[in-house]
Amino acid sequence: MSDRIRRLAVPLVALALSLAALGVAALLTLTPAGRQTAAASVGGPFALVSHDGRTVTDKTLRGAPYLVFFGFTHCPDICPTKLFEMSEVLRALGDRGRGVRALFVSVDPERDTPEVLKGYLGSFDERIVGLTGDPAAVDAMVKAYRAFARKTPLKDGDYTMEHTAFVYLMDKEGRFVSSFNLGRPPADAAAELGRHL
Repeated sequence: MSDRIRRLAVPLVALALSLAALGVAALLTLTPAGRQTAAASVGGPFALVSHDGRTVTDKTLRGAPYLVFFGFTHCPDICPTKLFEMSEVLRALGDRGRGVRALFVSVDPERDTPEVLKGYLGSFDERIVGLTGDPAAVDAMVKAYRAFARKTPLKDGDYTMEHTAFVYLMDKEGRFVSSFNLGRPPADAAAELGRHL
């Protein structure tokens, strides 16, 4: 009987500790002070090269809200889907959102040169800006946004990239607002984005 209780107690204690940690995280995130701390720690200065060969920094984007998405051009499904959804939101925003940008930051700078990004983004809204750079600069931005990217070898000697599929909404000053939900009608997402103009 005591062995059975011991076997049940270990998972229950682990569950209780996990719930306590989740509760603390929720309090930090949901309270105003926690929201400010979390928001302040996402994003920051960066300098990368656009698909047009120009240097783009966090300061370049000031004055209008923008979206940030980390991905790569060899991505089979998530990246093209997100870029299509972003294009639909930008189109729904219309002329009022001419200054709004969506950044497609490549986590695969080895293959994603500005020229490759330019060809890839030709199918999407012109306000989507592809960004790349040397691996150290890309890694710094990934870390600043608390994103994740990792090269994963494939059997044929090639590789793919595992990465965060999160879309970040940044305000006019380049401060993190929240995650941006693309899984809704484009007009609804555009209305939210428009509130930050």
